[in-house]
Amino acid sequence: MTIEYRQAALKDAELLIKIYNASFYDDYVRYGFCPGYGQTKEKMQESINKYLKHIIICDNEPVGCVSCIKLENRVYEVGCLCVVPEYQGKGIGTQAIRFIKSYYEDWERLTLVTPIDKKENVKFYTEKCGFNIESTESDGNVELYRFVAER
Repeated sequence: MTIEYRQAALKDAELLIKIYNASFYDDYVRYGFCPGYGQTKEKMQESINKYLKHIIICDNEPVGCVSCIKLENRVYEVGCLCVVPEYQGKGIGTQAIRFIKSYYEDWERLTLVTPIDKKENVKFYTEKCGFNIESTESDGNVELYRFVAER
């Protein structure tokens, strides 16, 4: 299994919408909404301009995305990490976090949020990626953990 990353461009908006919709459909059903699901082409292009997105390519097939934004000096927020369901559980997400940690060489602090009740995400970020739970917050009716990794 060969994993590569390619920086997304505006022309990738429709591809990213397909990846996001496949990856976040279950969250949309579970919570009644999901910020990553059902985006318009225009909204995805805005997101590409705001967040540096990398398309995750597995054996020449686009299977996910990881995006990040610099919040302040040496502090970055992982805005999205998604892998389409048929490729989940293969270590692709773990490799994507490693990629982010090497891509942003100056990072001292990485943050991200995920729903509290998604136990598989909590386990993934804490056990496989080295994040700790820092706090809780909410997005509408969804309670979230804020995760932090520091070096």
